[in-house]
Amino acid sequence: MASFLSLLALASVAFATGPAPVLLGTAGNYAILAKTGVSTVPQSVITGDLGASPVAQTYYTGFSNTNDQTNTFSTSQQVAGRLYAANNASPTPSVLTTAVSDVETAYTDASSRSNPDYLNLNNGNFGAYTFGPGLYKWGSDLSFNGDCIINGGTNDTFIFQVSGEINVADSVKLTLAGGAQPGNVVFVSADATTLGNSAEWNGIMLSMTAIHLKTSASIVGRLLAQSAVTLDASTVQSNGLFPANNTTSSSISSKRSYVQL
Repeated sequence: MASFLSLLALASVAFATGPAPVLLGTAGNYAILAKTGVSTVPQSVITGDLGASPVAQTYYTGFSNTNDQTNTFSTSQQVAGRLYAANNASPTPSVLTTAVSDVETAYTDASSRSNPDYLNLNNGNFGAYTFGPGLYKWGSDLSFNGDCIINGGTNDTFIFQVSGEINVADSVKLTLAGGAQPGNVVFVSADATTLGNSAEWNGIMLSMTAIHLKTSASIVGRLLAQSAVTLDASTVQSNGLFPANNTTSSSISSKRSYVQL
């Protein structure tokens, strides 16, 4: 009986490879979080909440948003969720302050990971490439000029550290294979991140500056910027991400290849 139970336990084991997850804290509760504002050229479609802090509701432009009667948030026909800003009624300001701090912590963590598995791969230029789990680092810009694939298991992790900009060309797609999850794919850039017209993307975007989605660009993931986020008839889907917000702490520091029960 003991042997049989052991076999059952082994059958439920999930193997995970890649760096330790980037913990988003309360920032993982937002589809979009920005410090200096969020703009849209209608009609964008956003599923999830938006946060802007330390700026006011007026720094949401193009949303035609309307304050709720509680004044703790506003709503927009372009958003299946709520829009929060620093001038909303309590407790919104303090909640946003914590979330912005969590973005800063997540950015510092993701951008400072050492001992990359891949350093300056392809000189930062990609098309028709498949990425496996790991920590990737580039000392300059990262460009995607053709469709690429993220391939890994449900619990595998991927971190893309970029010292410059991330630029995705028009109509380029980043798709997931093998059970890989957008919540486990993190792009961290020291400069702006831009998704070109009609680009289709997956993952968490952590930018030290701005994040731009051009006309009809879409992402399943989160846009977490330390300046502005700009949209142009764009689609952002954050509901149903796995992990939901990467808030669970990990005892693994910089690398992992372990068995998760």
